Amino acid sequence: QVQLVESGGGLVQAGGSLRLSCAASGRTFSRYAMGWFRQVPGKEREFVAGISRSGGRTYYADSVKGRFTISRDNAKNTVYLQMNSLKPEDTAEYYCAATDQTGWGFDKDYEYDYWGQGTQVTVSS
Repeated sequence: QVQLVESGGGLVQAGGSLRLSCAASGRTFSRYAMGWFRQVPGKEREFVAGISRSGGRTYYADSVKGRFTISRDNAKNTVYLQMNSLKPEDTAEYYCAATDQTGWGFDKDYEYDYWGQGTQVTVSS
């Protein structure tokens, strides 16, 4: 299995940027497709972005398309989420997740097997 640890969250003003990182340890990182999700208290966890095993395919929720970029460095066992033009509605706990299913396009939380502990992102207006 794989262990995931997120970092990079914090407080930022609207319009600002943050880059989240998710470091993986355990089994070979490149065998996992990765995703970022977010959750606000009292609401369901929401898909944000996903990336294929090689990094060749990425996909996004409509709410973040054009503002967020997911990437990965398999040599460093790390996946990133670059968040630009942040809005107050982006405020949430952000989680990275891993699945060893083949293919890509996984945007449902039940499709992922491993989760990090989360990192808080707060965007002030």
